[in-house]
Amino acid sequence: MPINHDASFLESMPRNVAVQFLERVKKSSGNEAYRFPVGDTWESVTWAQVGDRVNNLAAGLMSLGIEPEQRVGIASSTRYEWILADLAVMLSGAATTTVYQSTNAEDTAYILSDSESRIVFAEDDSQIAKLVEHRAELPQITKVVTFDGKTDGDWVIGMDDLAQLGETYLEGNPQAVVEHAEAIEPDQLATLIYTSGTTGRPKGVRLRHRAWVYEGEAIASQEILDETDLQFLWLPMAHSFGKVLLSVQMACGFPTAVDGRVDKIIDNLAIVKPTFMGAAPRIFEKAYSRIVTMQAAEGGAKEKLFKKAFAVGLQVDALKREGKSVPLGLKLQHGFFDKLVFSKVRDRFGGRVRFFISGSAALNREVAEWFHAAGIVVLEGYGMTENAAGATVNHPDQYKFGAVGVPFPGSEVKIAEDGEVMLRGPHVMEGYHNLPDATAEALTEDGWLHTGDIGELDGDGFLKITDRKKDLFKTSGGKYIAPSAIESQFKAICPYASQFLTIGNERNFVSALITLDPDQMTDWAAQNGKEGASYAEIVASAEVRDLVQGYVDELNQRLNRWETIKKFAILDHDLSVESGELTPSMKVKRKVVEQNQQDVIEAFYG
Repeated sequence: MPINHDASFLESMPRNVAVQFLERVKKSSGNEAYRFPVGDTWESVTWAQVGDRVNNLAAGLMSLGIEPEQRVGIASSTRYEWILADLAVMLSGAATTTVYQSTNAEDTAYILSDSESRIVFAEDDSQIAKLVEHRAELPQITKVVTFDGKTDGDWVIGMDDLAQLGETYLEGNPQAVVEHAEAIEPDQLATLIYTSGTTGRPKGVRLRHRAWVYEGEAIASQEILDETDLQFLWLPMAHSFGKVLLSVQMACGFPTAVDGRVDKIIDNLAIVKPTFMGAAPRIFEKAYSRIVTMQAAEGGAKEKLFKKAFAVGLQVDALKREGKSVPLGLKLQHGFFDKLVFSKVRDRFGGRVRFFISGSAALNREVAEWFHAAGIVVLEGYGMTENAAGATVNHPDQYKFGAVGVPFPGSEVKIAEDGEVMLRGPHVMEGYHNLPDATAEALTEDGWLHTGDIGELDGDGFLKITDRKKDLFKTSGGKYIAPSAIESQFKAICPYASQFLTIGNERNFVSALITLDPDQMTDWAAQNGKEGASYAEIVASAEVRDLVQGYVDELNQRLNRWETIKKFAILDHDLSVESGELTPSMKVKRKVVEQNQQDVIEAFYG
């Protein structure tokens, strides 16, 4: 099935997110819209029920005096109420400011102050406490609406309180929300997403209604998803990747199961049995590592069978990609292994997955091929907050490993002279909030967005990202190094790896800082006589050093001589958001890590 490049849908797109939602409610009123955990069970609501609730909440915001394009913050983890709050903001004509629940009090106050947010949805007491701590700096916040926290009947009210205000407001004008929704212009501000930023203060990305509507309608036009699908959504809604999947749902009409608890992903997949899910590469890397190390721990005949199964699966896949026929004997072996091994891998993810969508960072090709051998397709896409998350995506019937797909219909991608990927289309941001100079640097006068990524387009129009422009470095010997390519390979080779940072800018050789996955190392310790030892004690042991050295040696065999890792250190902790070494969207703050480990790095080159 060829990829649909027809952009005629642009002429009939809903004019804004609010109208897009109202049209979905009308079209699918009795169908399931969302399901979400309540205690040990899952509850389900229809589009009509969601529509009624959102209508009252939006009217509640209007009763509190919120005006078009004024900002309303949401400080919460991913949950059903986050979606209700965001939709209510959309229908009221206001704009959502997203705040990660893990953002510290100081940065939360900065984001809400810089965005001039007037009302804030706060998930619980911990989020309310951040606002109370910095209340003196937030005089513009007139009301806090909490999902689970304690109310005070004044500054802090509950969701039901807001809905009641809305019901009272609508008694005088039942059509007030609909009238507001229909009046919203396509270029009106819909969302302020603050990029977590690997350096400096976060920047507020101004995204318009037409950007989100376009994202959803572009996917719908390619007929990748429809009402028969079921999404499992756990991604942070404060991140554009999570937010854009709501736009896709509005356009396609499928139900969504929502639970942001990362430690529950695998358990939830088995219960929900979705047909698709979006995730960052780290989720696939962890699942791959977990399954591989579990089989290695089994040892004996089971491990041999497992390895043989994937050897056959990869061989069959390679033949198919080359357009060659699969010999009968190999085909029979594949059928045998599919029932005995691959079906069990698929069952871990619910057994109904048609495909996963991977975004926000590069997925290692070997990991993608491993999943594919098991009958699970992982489609890579590409985009950034500055273009509402989606710019290119692979198609379930037409994809390439190592590529991030073709441009969405109705948008453009080009490669600048220096190799930088440039984007243009309805999804590109209006600019950075209160930062005209940064906006001028990011956007050309004719609407092209500088992505900061280095890439190439092949003859079929598929985009391949090779590295971040800022991350490329040159050794003192004049050789350019693309660190993400090296780092991605190591994660595919070493099932215990969590993070791998390549060091070597203006140095005479390349070194690395390595962290290992705490869960994997706990299992390793239990199997190697170190049960009960701390993470720091485990990774400092000679046995773990030898284990990692073996994987580094294997990595070096794949690299050019000037890229090889001559020295490495295993850090005594994994990187985390709490330590300030990861952004809330799980990207490594390289400069922070390098600064924290300056003594270790200097020792490499001393």
